[in-house]
Amino acid sequence: MQPTGNLHIGNYLGALKNWVRIQHEYECIFCIVDMHAITLYQDPAELRGKIEEIAALYLAAGIDPKVSAVMVQSAVPAHAELAWMLTCVTPVGWLERMTQYKAKAAKQESVGDGLLQYPVLMAADILLYQAGIVPVGEDQAQHLELTRDIAQRFNSLYGDMFVVPGTSLPAVGARVMGLDDPTQKMSKSATGANHAVALLDPPEKIRKTILRATTDSNPAIDFEAAGPGVLNLLTIYQAFSGVTDEAMKAEFTGMRYGDMKKRVAEMVVEHIAPFQERYRRIRSEPGYLAWVLREGAERVAPIANATVRTVKERMGLYV
Repeated sequence: MQPTGNLHIGNYLGALKNWVRIQHEYECIFCIVDMHAITLYQDPAELRGKIEEIAALYLAAGIDPKVSAVMVQSAVPAHAELAWMLTCVTPVGWLERMTQYKAKAAKQESVGDGLLQYPVLMAADILLYQAGIVPVGEDQAQHLELTRDIAQRFNSLYGDMFVVPGTSLPAVGARVMGLDDPTQKMSKSATGANHAVALLDPPEKIRKTILRATTDSNPAIDFEAAGPGVLNLLTIYQAFSGVTDEAMKAEFTGMRYGDMKKRVAEMVVEHIAPFQERYRRIRSEPGYLAWVLREGAERVAPIANATVRTVKERMGLYV
């Protein structure tokens, strides 16, 4: 995840919650991608603060640094080094057709080269560790497919080197949409005051945001005719509570929207409160976060450096 914006319940239910589960099934590396963040200008002091905030949120969610490596992208220079070498084998046309690049470029008068090269750096993040599986959602599927293409192109030019990451991903969590616009995925970059519930929002703000969420014109919940806003709120409730579809229908069918929103809000507050307490405890322990990030970088650096050395040898660079 990028250390920008505020992590929200969509990030937690769609990714973090799943990461906590799979860390005991795979050998995992969880990276805070600060070099991706600077494709757009970031205030330096704010960026450093956000890096620590994201790290603490990873840990508060349940990522165990004794089980998995938690690290910052820029702390391992091999990320940038491999990205350059992969850039040299990646056709520009592959990058120009990336959906996210086209969408972001269309909103700006000019774009930095970093925005175009963003997917190559992402490929380097993955290939550097010979990753077999990348637990991302559907919105990142095109980037993963490009990573596969880059790996295969390098392998064809210089001999088999990279593991081609699988497209069969672990099941991801709930897809949470914006509370103000349930047709758009909840986003850290959205500016609307009622768009998202941030993981560090106080209880009263959480309740207020959910009570203002967009629903539809029906007077009460009808699962067969519910609009996207209502279904989004019910998805959030079910994702936090873990109840079955049958139990959801039994509890909510015929319920008025105001009452439904109150139940959703209390469910979110109930689960966020202990999360926030763990976060505060982690931030209050002097030196702990710095140790976690330093240890994580030291753990993965030998893997990354070995990959870079082999790539240099294959490409004929001076080692």
